[in-house]
Amino acid sequence: MTRELPKTFDPAAIEAKWYAHWEANGCFRPHRPDAQPFTIVNPPPNVTGSLHIGHALDNTLQDVVIRYERLRGKDALWVVGTDHAGIATQMVVERQMEAAGDKRTNYTREAFVEKVWEWKAESGGQITRQLRRLGCSMDWSREQFTMDPHFTRAVVKVFVDLYNRGLIYRDKRLVNWDPKLKTAISDLEVETREVKGNFWHFKYPLADGVKLDNGQDFIEVATTRPETMLADMAVAVNPDDPRYQSVIGKYVILPITGRRIPIVADQHADPELGSGAVKITPGHDFNDFEVGKRAGIAAANMLNMLDADAAVCQTADGLIPAEFLGLDRFAARDAVVARLKAEGLLIPHIVEKDGERVEHDAESRTIQTPFGDRGGVVIEPWLTDQWYVNAAELAKAPLEAVRSGAVEIVPKTWEKTFFNWMENIQPWCVSRQLWWGHRIPAWYAEDGRVFVAESEAQAQALAGEGVALTRDPDVLDTWFSSALWPFATLGWPEDQLPSPQGEGSGEGFTAPASNPHPPTPSPKGSGGLLARHYPNDLLVSGFDILFFWDARMMMMGHAMTGQNPWPRLYLHGLVRAPDGQKMSKSKGNVVDPLGLIDAYGADALRFFMCAMESQGRDIKMDERRVEGYRNFATKLWNAARFCQSNGIGASTTLAAPPATSAVNKWIVGEVVETVAAIDKALADLRFDAAANAIYHFVWDQFCDWYIELVKGNFDAETKAVAGWVLDQILVMLHPFMPFITEELWHAAGERPYELILAQWPAPAASVDAAAKAEVEWLIALIGNMRTARNELGIAPGAKLDAYLPDPSPATRGIVERNPAAIERLARLNGVRFEPAPAGAAMQVGAGDANIVVPLEGVIDIAAEKARLQKALEVSTKEARSLEGRLNNAAFVEKAKPEAVEKARADHAMHKAEAERLAAALARLG
Repeated sequence: MTRELPKTFDPAAIEAKWYAHWEANGCFRPHRPDAQPFTIVNPPPNVTGSLHIGHALDNTLQDVVIRYERLRGKDALWVVGTDHAGIATQMVVERQMEAAGDKRTNYTREAFVEKVWEWKAESGGQITRQLRRLGCSMDWSREQFTMDPHFTRAVVKVFVDLYNRGLIYRDKRLVNWDPKLKTAISDLEVETREVKGNFWHFKYPLADGVKLDNGQDFIEVATTRPETMLADMAVAVNPDDPRYQSVIGKYVILPITGRRIPIVADQHADPELGSGAVKITPGHDFNDFEVGKRAGIAAANMLNMLDADAAVCQTADGLIPAEFLGLDRFAARDAVVARLKAEGLLIPHIVEKDGERVEHDAESRTIQTPFGDRGGVVIEPWLTDQWYVNAAELAKAPLEAVRSGAVEIVPKTWEKTFFNWMENIQPWCVSRQLWWGHRIPAWYAEDGRVFVAESEAQAQALAGEGVALTRDPDVLDTWFSSALWPFATLGWPEDQLPSPQGEGSGEGFTAPASNPHPPTPSPKGSGGLLARHYPNDLLVSGFDILFFWDARMMMMGHAMTGQNPWPRLYLHGLVRAPDGQKMSKSKGNVVDPLGLIDAYGADALRFFMCAMESQGRDIKMDERRVEGYRNFATKLWNAARFCQSNGIGASTTLAAPPATSAVNKWIVGEVVETVAAIDKALADLRFDAAANAIYHFVWDQFCDWYIELVKGNFDAETKAVAGWVLDQILVMLHPFMPFITEELWHAAGERPYELILAQWPAPAASVDAAAKAEVEWLIALIGNMRTARNELGIAPGAKLDAYLPDPSPATRGIVERNPAAIERLARLNGVRFEPAPAGAAMQVGAGDANIVVPLEGVIDIAAEKARLQKALEVSTKEARSLEGRLNNAAFVEKAKPEAVEKARADHAMHKAEAERLAAALARLG
């Protein structure tokens, strides 16, 4: 029995209701132990996070895939969880403590970590609630957290195993050091900003009476960071630079410290830049670190002049004067410049102004400066002991997997970027100086020996009885633990997870027999979660974490399981502001997806994301299109109400019902073609093509044409076909718009199961070519007749005479079989198979037919010609003017982009209008 639908579609009224129903009834993970598994894992958002527009895109695409595969009868598992987000979470808790007049250092490490857990329990579920609002059908009963006990066991095991295999080691190297947070951070957590700064030139006196070939007794160096000269260890020149070949291997005396440092030959020094000589501070610059290594300076011997607060500390050789010690790095910069100027070692920058030479201490420059994205201060390259993963070794298997095709990157254009990064990968620093996170399982003896083990007891056994051990205070980079996500979430290494709820939220829930899903034998077997669901089947990810997460999952997956974590990796683009700029809070152009859901509904936002996602290209946010897809949902809602009002309800058949009329045969064939189009698009991961296929079928074929063609003729066959087609629409549209489709599914009549657990269309029918040709002829006639009426200003309701002399047999048959539709929809008094009377007339084409419609007495022919001619001249003139402007290179290059875009849009509009008017005139002869 049908349930009458309200007149107005209200997304908010149905979304919360259906999500709660799905989750409470185990619909996201029905028990299908014999079905073919299909597995995806969501990129775990930070536990501190809230839903942003990038999350909305990423999770919508994943939900489309998982709902589609669930409808296809698979044992579909979407693993969900959150990342403990070491830095972000510790900052949130510390800020709360600071607001209360408290601070972390007032507590023991254990007491502070307990406070973080309390925060997580109270406030850490915001983003998971927001994912529910988006409609994400994840297996919430197995929700994961990267600090859960089972996950921590996996993290520790991986660290220990890799250490024992020589793939994790401790080393002294440069890191991105955040002086505010007092921890190393990853490249991903560094953002480069343009900062106004200075470029100073200094004299470094040559030692031992050596001079350059030009008689100069110093080498000129330039720098934007003068303070680092306190730890300079060399001056580099290009080996091919003739100015310096005579002094390579000689020395300079470093000002202020008096340190004697060598002049080394290195390609890093560019003869075309500045003086061609470069100061080398290997302990405080990433490029200099590499130059220093090439010059034979061991990392252990590189000088460090800054402490964890980025204040000047004494170097190992004790040569920094006491007056500089303890100074903040920027105060030290001013002090160094002042000292060098006082000693006559500052080379002024000369500027011509009003015909006079003006001296400045430095040249003003805009400098690309690294900032910590969370601490908000300038990042300092800092030489320190950290734990590293041998990423180059772990990268070999992923590289081979992509080269061989064992892992497909979609779109393929990202392969080049992947290869370039992986082939030049650097050691991965995995230690962080925080309290919140996975504690590194390493213990130190007093003599410096290190013991890595899964527990303190095992470390003590390795060290021997009586050896005092101290645990490493650092924690692991959160990317280290999230790299284990595809297999550690499935119970690795124990291959089971302690869960009183069983394997999934739908444990014990079986789809009813009335909704049969013939199980497909699983190639992975029917063992535990890990055996059935690893490797996963697909990863959907933003391209911006290709290296930080995706590639590292490939490394860890291969290293720990011997298998790739998935055979396909889909990289989507970014959602940008309407003008194409990257969204950022500082620009004030961030779009809140929850606000869009409030305004237009989750279904509309989801459909927008899919329709705009085209193989990784960035998406420009367009709220009008989101509104348009809400209107699309309303169109479907109204079509369903119309069907209800004509006695059309839920179908009882999976296969297409028998059809004899051309229009019913045609719509069945359109379903067949639409299902095939969606299947192909989703197989190719073309979300836009899939969304557009169902959109055009619903709006054009079903709502605009089928319903119009069958109006007033709802016999038993038509009711059965229409009900079946509407059901197919709801199933095909469900992955994209789950809420409205579930509501309409139940409103159509009693159902033995929810739409989310229905079966993907299997029409068991084919396209009837003759019926397709007939209906397409009718559509062409009706559409072209309506266009012609509109062009000539003929009232839409006016009935016209029509003539078709000498029709082909096929066309005559179509006209004779469909008199009522032609009269009602084309507004014709039938079609006469004879020549039209003499006089003005318009001609309208349909297939091989050229139908003549007399216009005498219908419109004022002369006045209509004059109107059309005048309008044509105006549009043609405007189109030519705009074309001239667009062909002017100066306009295109210098005008604002939005002005050029508007000119292009206006030109296209006027050109199309001119073509329409010319066609209308041609109709009048």
